[in-house]
Amino acid sequence: MRNGGQLVVESLIALGATRAFGVPGESYLAVLDALHDTAGKLDFVLCRQEGGAAFMAAAHGKLTGSPGICMVTRGPGATNAAIGVHTAMQDSVPMILLVGQVATDMKEREAFQEVDYRAVFGTMAKWATEIEHVERIPEILSRAWITATTGRPGPVVVALPEDVLMAQTAVPPLTGPVKVYAAEPAADAVVEAVALLQHAERPLIVIGGAEWTGPARAALQSFAEASDIPIITSFRYQDQVDSACACFCGDAGVGMTAGVKALLKDADVVLALGTRFGENMTDGYTLLEVPQPKQKIIHVHASDREIGKVYRPTLGVHADPGRFVQALPAKVTGHWKAWRSEARAAYLGFIDKAPAQPGPVDMVAVCKHMRAVLGSDVVLTNGAGNFTVWPTRFFRFRPGMRLLAPQSGAMGYGVPAAIAAKLARPGSTVICFAGDGDFQMNGQELSSARQAGAAVIVLVLNNGTYGTIRAHQEREFPARVSGTSIVNPDFAALGRAYGMHGEHVTHTEEFAAAFERALAAPHGAVLELDIAAEALTPYRTLSEIRAGGLAAKS
Repeated sequence: MRNGGQLVVESLIALGATRAFGVPGESYLAVLDALHDTAGKLDFVLCRQEGGAAFMAAAHGKLTGSPGICMVTRGPGATNAAIGVHTAMQDSVPMILLVGQVATDMKEREAFQEVDYRAVFGTMAKWATEIEHVERIPEILSRAWITATTGRPGPVVVALPEDVLMAQTAVPPLTGPVKVYAAEPAADAVVEAVALLQHAERPLIVIGGAEWTGPARAALQSFAEASDIPIITSFRYQDQVDSACACFCGDAGVGMTAGVKALLKDADVVLALGTRFGENMTDGYTLLEVPQPKQKIIHVHASDREIGKVYRPTLGVHADPGRFVQALPAKVTGHWKAWRSEARAAYLGFIDKAPAQPGPVDMVAVCKHMRAVLGSDVVLTNGAGNFTVWPTRFFRFRPGMRLLAPQSGAMGYGVPAAIAAKLARPGSTVICFAGDGDFQMNGQELSSARQAGAAVIVLVLNNGTYGTIRAHQEREFPARVSGTSIVNPDFAALGRAYGMHGEHVTHTEEFAAAFERALAAPHGAVLELDIAAEALTPYRTLSEIRAGGLAAKS
């Protein structure tokens, strides 16, 4: 006999879970008690706020391909964690949120902290459910794991009533992991896709958030290089392509370059692999006409629900994108070399031709130094803000490097994501880029990092403003600054308070030595960088944005 809490923990271990992130709560005490005896099997990472815990779980799912497990208490705990569920859904990454719930005999009385989780998370998660009988725990957890990892991966929310967790049962836990093979592409689909590419004048490959295995990435690069077809990635998935590949031409996302916009707009055949054609990668659905674009779209996706959701494809292929790529011939041939080479030159030029930035610390120089000293065993993380251009567009991702950045545009993701990454890849260098506003969303999780032994490096780009909103403000309501100026703490001192190395970089010339000390710090580091508000974007200053807004209003 065992109670429901033990059954939950033993079943998770059998499924393959090795780590859970959470904040304790009285509504799932039986699960916490069961975790007492699982050190080394299922470790519990104690977090400081449920939003941070949920971000860690989402980042774990993105990095490993295995569901990130998050455990929170009912009501406020669950609603705090909602931001991580939303991010996991938009990122298409596997995650399971386990939520304590009021006892079943108190349901629908608006009991203390009671929430209807099916209603609250029903449109946010891939599946939301509640376990009402202890005997069904293994069944529901197995379904949750498979649901989270198959098709388009995503988050699953499972509510656990207190009395169900305390109840005794003779039902055994699950006995082992489950393996589900992805769908193979139909042979005719591959033939038709090849024919469309063969007759193209300006073909383009766009890859998205599928789980790209090493063999699949190698097959994609080999095909693109042999065929001389440009590749771009969807929003914040540029780490899935070796940027040294001569066919890699950038990413389609927030603030995409003119070169990438031109590629999408002017292509006549687009091979879309695992992308969901979101607002950011289509520049507000303007680069391709809705619902039937002028470009011929070959849309390959593991989920049939994504094919034709916005754009009607010329050819829809319901299959695993990696399997599809591996089924392609060695190459296709055409007269598009100039098309690819011009796009590649534009990508390289964005980094190489960026001007020095105004202000005390020049991020162009900082990123150049980091590219020179860092190896390929690196994970970069960020939340949201104009500062994200530095980790996402000013690094060249080589095999082994990863980028954890939220497609949801959620502030506060970077620090928790860095912690999850360091725990999953303890030998890697993990660096979080955070704006001053972004950092203060979840900076307290550095206490969780210290307790868990996750030695991360956080670069706080302090410009004293919510930069993205300020840029929009100057564009739409120039010279009328409202609600975007920030009074900040001493971030370096805050890092030291958490037991990390903390240092304030006030000039560009100080960064190299400070970064070397950060890399050597045994408990991680916080480097506060003085950034001018003028340096909101690499190619346009704040004054220029304001001048443009004033000109548009005149």
